[in-house]
This record gives sequence, C-alpha cells and structure tokens, in this order.
Amino acid sequence: MPSRPRASRSSRPVAASRTVRPTATVAPARPADGAPCPCGLDASYGECCGALHAGRAAAPTAERLMRSRYSAFAVQDVPYLLRSWSRLTRPAALDLDPGVRWTGLEVHGSSGGTAFHTEGTVEFTARWTAGGRQGEQRENSRFAREDGVWVYVGEQD
Repeated sequence: MPSRPRASRSSRPVAASRTVRPTATVAPARPADGAPCPCGLDASYGECCGALHAGRAAAPTAERLMRSRYSAFAVQDVPYLLRSWSRLTRPAALDLDPGVRWTGLEVHGSSGGTAFHTEGTVEFTARWTAGGRQGEQRENSRFAREDGVWVYVGEQD
C-alpha cells in the first residue's frame, strides 16, 4: 500500500506502490486459522487463503489467486504478494501502508483462468478505508501460468 491510496492513470486508487527499496519487510498480520477469510468466500482463513499464503496449497484458478492476493493485501503479507507476481512484471519491493484497511471484495466476472487455461482475467472491486476516508479500486487483472502456477501479471488495459 502507498502512504495513501493514490490515483492511477484512470483516477482509481491503487493497492500498492512499486517503489524500489532495499528493505520492504512487513510482518504478516495473519488472522487466526479459524477466523473468516478476508477474501469473502465461506471458509476459514486457514482453509482458504491462509493455506496459499503459507505455501500449503497453490491457487487452482486465476480467481482463487486474485482472492488470495486481496487477502494478502488485507493481512499485509508482502512475501506472498511478491511470490504470486509474474517474474516478468514483479517489482523489486513492495511498500504497503499499514493505515489502509481492506474492507471488502466483489468479483464481477472472469474469463479463462481455469485448470484448462494458461491465461485468464478477473474483474473485481476491492473496498478500503484509510485516514477516515473510504474508497474502492476496480480492476480487470491479468493472470498467467508460470511453471504451472498461477501468477498475477498486471492490470488489463
């Protein structure tokens, strides 16, 4: 997260700064395994995104990867965000703002991104609060398989 959600070229808040810094370690503030998963699916964090964050499972679809990345922003799991980013577009570091609270995720639709595809897109809206302000980020994200694993490539133009 940036110090404050900033406007992208389309005047939408964005989730992260791509500022390169020598250290960008943020200790994950993971919820208890039995707590509801931030991604909004009807499952506990430990059964859902927590398993992906901990490396016990891999996302089976592009949508599940997108949901796990939303949850990683919510719990500030920088190592997972970087691991799940395409090596072709991954920033060297990621600077998250601990003052941004992610408050909800709505998936609008997807194309491709299943076990039978090598690419896919997922359109979503992520809601946030920061400094008493509310906002949302709407994005159509691109995903691809690298070495058989789904990764985030970037925003679909």
